[in-house]
Amino acid sequence: MKKPRIAITGPDQGGGAAWFFAALSVRMAGGVPVRIRPGRPRSLDGLQGLIIGGGADVDPKAYTEEGFINDYLKQTIENKRRTFWNRISSFFRWIYYPLVFVIRKLFSRKKNLLDPGRDSLEFNLLDQAVKKGLPVLGICRGAQLINVYFQGTLYQDIHPFYQEEPNPVSIYPVKKVNLKPGSKLARIVGGKELWVNALHNQAVKVPGNDIDIVAVEDNEVVQGIESLVYPFIVGVQWHPEYLLQKARHRRIFRELVKEAGAGMQ
Repeated sequence: MKKPRIAITGPDQGGGAAWFFAALSVRMAGGVPVRIRPGRPRSLDGLQGLIIGGGADVDPKAYTEEGFINDYLKQTIENKRRTFWNRISSFFRWIYYPLVFVIRKLFSRKKNLLDPGRDSLEFNLLDQAVKKGLPVLGICRGAQLINVYFQGTLYQDIHPFYQEEPNPVSIYPVKKVNLKPGSKLARIVGGKELWVNALHNQAVKVPGNDIDIVAVEDNEVVQGIESLVYPFIVGVQWHPEYLLQKARHRRIFRELVKEAGAGMQ
C-alpha cells in the first residue's frame, strides 16, 4: 500500500535541523516527507497531509489589520522548474549560506523576525488543506499561523507571563502543560499532563473561530489548540520533532500520518 505523503514547510535559510527531525518523525510514523519552502513552492496536489513548521513570527498585520490575510491568500503558489543554473546555484548555497550565517552572527545587530514570503506560502497551503479536508499539524509558529488563519490573535511577546519565574528556553522537556480532558490532543498523547520543550516567544491570545484551547501552562500560556470542526487540525506550541525519544510525542506524528493514510482509502 502506498504511504501517505506529508508536506513539511520551512524557511529558505536555516531550518535544516527542524526539517531533518520532522522528516524523520514522519518516516518513523510511516509517511513520506515532502519539503516545501518559499524558494521551492508547490501546491498540496498529490499530498495527503501538512505540517507547518516553526520559525519566524507570523506577520502581526495578519491578525491586527482587517482583511490583510486575504492579501496572502490571493497570491498563488507556482511550481518553479529547476534550470541548470538553478541546480548550480543550489550547489553553491552549501558554501554560501554557512558563510553568510557566520557573517550575520558577527555583524548583525537586529534580527529580522518576519518572513512575508513564508507567510504567503503557508497561509495558501493551509487554505488548500482546509478545503481538501487534509490533516494539519502546526508546530510552534505553525500553531500560531493556524490560529490566525481562523481569525484568532497572538501575544507578540509572552515574557510578561514569566515575571515570577523565568521562561525556560530548551529543546529538552522543561515545561509542564495541562491537557484538556477529552480533547483530541489528550487522547493522542494520553494523560492529563505532558512535559514539553520551549523555543518560542509568542503564543495564542484569542482563539480563532471554532478553535479550542486544549493545552496550557500553569500561567495560562496556550500550548495547544485544535479545530472543533475539522477532523484533524492540531497546533502545538512546542517542538515534538525534537523529542523523538519520547513515545508520547511520537504519537502526534503517528496520528497525523494515520489520518493522512485514511484519506487515501
